[in-house]
Amino acid sequence: MAATSAPDGKLPGAAPDGMAGPDPRRWLILGVIALAQLMVVLDATIVTIALPSAQRSLHFSNVDRQWVVTAYALAFGSLLLLGGKLADLLGRRVTFLGGLIGFAAASAVGGAATSFGMLVAARACQGAFGALLAPSALSLLTTTFSDARDRGKAFGVFGAIAGAGGAVGLLLGGLLTEYLSWRWCLYVNLLFAAVAAAGAVLLLRRQPPAQRPGLDLPGALLVSAGMFCIVYGFSNAATHGWHTPSTWGFLAAGAVLLAVFAWWQTRAPEPLLPLRVVLDRNRGGAYLSVLIAGSGMFGIFLFLTYYMQGTLGFSPVATGVAFLPMIALVVVFANVSNVVLMPRVGPRPPVVLGMLLAACAMAWLTRIGVHSGYASAVLPPLLVAGAGLGLVVAPSINTGTFGVAPSDAGVASASVNTGQQLGGSIGTALLNTVAASATAQYLASHLSPGTLSGGRPGPELVGLGLVHGYDTAFWWSAAIFAGGAVIAGLLLRRGPLTHDDGPQEPGTGPASVPEAHAARS
Repeated sequence: MAATSAPDGKLPGAAPDGMAGPDPRRWLILGVIALAQLMVVLDATIVTIALPSAQRSLHFSNVDRQWVVTAYALAFGSLLLLGGKLADLLGRRVTFLGGLIGFAAASAVGGAATSFGMLVAARACQGAFGALLAPSALSLLTTTFSDARDRGKAFGVFGAIAGAGGAVGLLLGGLLTEYLSWRWCLYVNLLFAAVAAAGAVLLLRRQPPAQRPGLDLPGALLVSAGMFCIVYGFSNAATHGWHTPSTWGFLAAGAVLLAVFAWWQTRAPEPLLPLRVVLDRNRGGAYLSVLIAGSGMFGIFLFLTYYMQGTLGFSPVATGVAFLPMIALVVVFANVSNVVLMPRVGPRPPVVLGMLLAACAMAWLTRIGVHSGYASAVLPPLLVAGAGLGLVVAPSINTGTFGVAPSDAGVASASVNTGQQLGGSIGTALLNTVAASATAQYLASHLSPGTLSGGRPGPELVGLGLVHGYDTAFWWSAAIFAGGAVIAGLLLRRGPLTHDDGPQEPGTGPASVPEAHAARS
C-alpha cells in the first residue's frame, strides 16, 4: 500500500506537467488535513472559554490563569520551524501521525489534570506536538494539490479554517463547558485526532525524502530560543506591562537571537530555513500578511468576546453563536479568493482588498456603546471583517507555500504558521495593553464623588470605561490592517502565480530569486 517518490523526485499524485493524473483520493486527504488543522487552531481559543470553570476546579489564582494559554503558545510558536524541518527530513506522513498521536495524548492528560501544574504541562506538550503537526498538515496539502484549480479549492478550505478556527473554538468551548465540563474542551481532541489518524493511515502514502541532509542543530536552538523569548515577552506584556524587565528583556533577547539565527542561515551548510524560501517577494509578502492578519484578528475575537459577555450579557454559548455569521463569510470569501480571484489576478488584489475591508470593519466597531445591540452595532462590521479575513488568509497561505521544492515544503509551511502564531502573540499583548491603558485613563479622568460607589467607580462608569478601551483597541486594529494593506501592495507581485515562481531547488542561491522576477515586479 505504501508508495515512494517517483524516480523523477515528484510526489505521488502531483502532476504539474500533465503526464500523471492527480491523486483520486485527494479530497478525502483534504478532509483529514482540514480536521487536524482545525484541532490545532481551535485549541488556541477553546480553553479560554473553559478557564473560569477550570480555575474553580483546580483552585489556581487569576495571576496563574494566563499560563494555561501561554504554555500552549510558547511551545507551539518556538518549535514550529523545527517541526517543519523534521517533516522535510523524516517524511510528512510520519510527522503528521506522530503529531496527532502526541497531541491526543497530551489532551487526555490535560483533561484528566488534578493540579494546575499538570494542566500547564499538558498544554505545553499540546503546543509542542502541534508544532510538529501543523507544518506537516500544510506541507501535505502543498504536495497533494499541484493543479491550479484544485489547489485553489483546497487552500480555500484550509484558509477558511485558519481564519475562522479561533471563533469555532469559542463556540465549541462554550457548548462543551456549559453542557458537559471544562475537561471536555481537551477531551474533544481525542475524537478529532482519532478520526484524522485513521484517515491518515488509510489515505496518506509514505513520502520518504529524496535526500536526508543533516539537521541544523545550532539554527534549531537559535530560532527556538528566539521565538520562545519573543512569544514570552509579548505574553508577559499582556499581564505585566511593557516596562517590566521580564517583558522588554525577553523581547530584546529574542530579537538578538533571531538576528543571529538569520546570520547563521547564510553560513550553515544545511540551513534550517533556507533563504531561498523567504527571500522570494511573494512568499515574504505572504508571511508578513499572515502575521499582520493574526495581529489584527485578535481585536475581533478578544474584545468582542469580552464585550458580548461582559457588556451585552451573552452566555458563552450565545457568544460563540454570535460569531457564526463571520465564520460563514470567512468560508465563502476564502474560497472565492482562491478559486475565482487568485487564478485571474494573483494574490495582491484580494489580500490588499481584504486588509482594507478588515480595517473598515475595525473602524466601524468603534461605534459600539454600553447600550448598543448586537444586530445593529456588532453584526454588520462582523460580516465585513469575515469577508476581509477570508480574502487575506487563504491567498496568503496559498502564496506562502507556492513554488517551493518538495524538500522545502515543511519549512515553508512552518513559516506560514509561525507568522500566524507570532502575529497572535503580538496582537494579544499590544491590544490588551492598549485597551487596559485606555480604560484606566478614562476612569481616572471621569472619577468624581458622584461616580463612586463604596469608594470604587460605579458599574455604569466601569462599563463606559471598558467600552472606551475596546474602542481604542479597535482603532489600533484598524491601523494594523491598514498598514498591512500597504505592505501587501508593495511586496506582492502583480499577476497570477505561475510555475515560473518556483520551485526553488536546493542549491539555488537566494540572490537569484529577485532576479528571476525582476520583469514582473
